[in-house]
Amino acid sequence: MTPSLHHVICPGASKTDAQTHRMSYWRWGDAHNPRVLFCVHGLSRQGRDFDVLAQALAGHYQVICPDVVGRGQSDWLADPKGYQVFMYVSDMVALVQQLKRELSMQAPLEIDWVGTSMGGLIGLGFSSLPPEASGARLRRFVLNDVGPRLRFDAIVRIGDYLGKPLRFASEQEAADYLWSISTGFGPHTPEQWLALSCPLLRPAEGGGFVLHYDPAIAEPFRSVTAEQTAAGEQALWQTYDGLANIPCQALVLRGADSDLLDRDTALEMTQRGPKARLIEFAGVGHAPTLIAPDQVQAIQEFLLA
Repeated sequence: MTPSLHHVICPGASKTDAQTHRMSYWRWGDAHNPRVLFCVHGLSRQGRDFDVLAQALAGHYQVICPDVVGRGQSDWLADPKGYQVFMYVSDMVALVQQLKRELSMQAPLEIDWVGTSMGGLIGLGFSSLPPEASGARLRRFVLNDVGPRLRFDAIVRIGDYLGKPLRFASEQEAADYLWSISTGFGPHTPEQWLALSCPLLRPAEGGGFVLHYDPAIAEPFRSVTAEQTAAGEQALWQTYDGLANIPCQALVLRGADSDLLDRDTALEMTQRGPKARLIEFAGVGHAPTLIAPDQVQAIQEFLLA
């Protein structure tokens, strides 16, 4: 089973920005299936991260795995200031509207959402929109190693490697480098890691490979301060609490060694808002890659219950 690649044209960053961009997405399963699952990746990743999970669920869902703009097969933005969650949420709305047209649906879609790290924050932003604006209602939501409170030291760690102008002589050399900055993902076989790494590369002019994303995605990310992170926390908690009003069932996955989502925050997420179920994975930091059988099974059981 392999996915098909599709595209949606998305609006600019504001009402006065007439410049559109193209977001790519990978579809698994039956395009006529109105049961839709969005799988949205982390900051420097892309939609093929979900190949294993998507194959496991494609018999039940039309599984949609976007390459968030600036990554993978999607366009790069002319203005790096557009690499923000509000832009990504707007792009997901455009994608939902395209899916509705394909399905000839007028009513809001009922969708499930798996969001890893940044993908979880995009899901929170999407959930805050009324169905008449977003085109969909969120039914079940998996937040993979992310929550309303983010540890700033982890943000600094990620910013240290994001956007570096690197070139690799081979896919294996690139995979070795990616492993050096991604050991928090937990144990993987060499074959698993190479399969996760190859979609993160594109051929470079003159030979070799470069990373798949626009280095400029680092610009707005690196400008985030500890004060801004703290100030945004209250708004994120309000959005998370609002999931109970949709209503939306939530599952929080956490690497037991995560430096981004601390355990106290994860536990608080089980006590307020949608009162999420929490599952932690030993020997994993930020973030579970959702290819290990126990990780896939946890999501299957939650979504298909």
